[in-house]
Amino acid sequence: MPHNKDYGALLLRVTLGVLFLAHAGLKLVVFTPAGTAKFFESLGLPGPFAYLVIAAELLGGVALILGVYTRVVALVLAADLLGAIVLVHAANGFWFNAKGGGWEYPAFWAIALVVQALIGAGAYALKPARA
Repeated sequence: MPHNKDYGALLLRVTLGVLFLAHAGLKLVVFTPAGTAKFFESLGLPGPFAYLVIAAELLGGVALILGVYTRVVALVLAADLLGAIVLVHAANGFWFNAKGGGWEYPAFWAIALVVQALIGAGAYALKPARA
């Protein structure tokens, strides 16, 4: 029988997953995949890497929502955000409302993902952790 901590992990997992779907949606609909690739190139990264990041955010978001390989997915997505902090946001200062977005929000998001990895999938996961 699930306990409060299991429901807390579920709430965190689903929220993180929805945020990643929204984040990937921003890259798909607003910036477009081609625009995202050009932005990655402006950072000195290969343009096709943008498509891998979009795919990771989409698939990772779905995996979190469903509770599939939650710990691993959370750590992979935390690494994605750490890359965003280092390559994009760190130079803009701490506060996320700074021009170009500071590192405040992605850092908090990365920490929440590490917490998810530590506590596990919680209730109603399709692939719960073994005890």
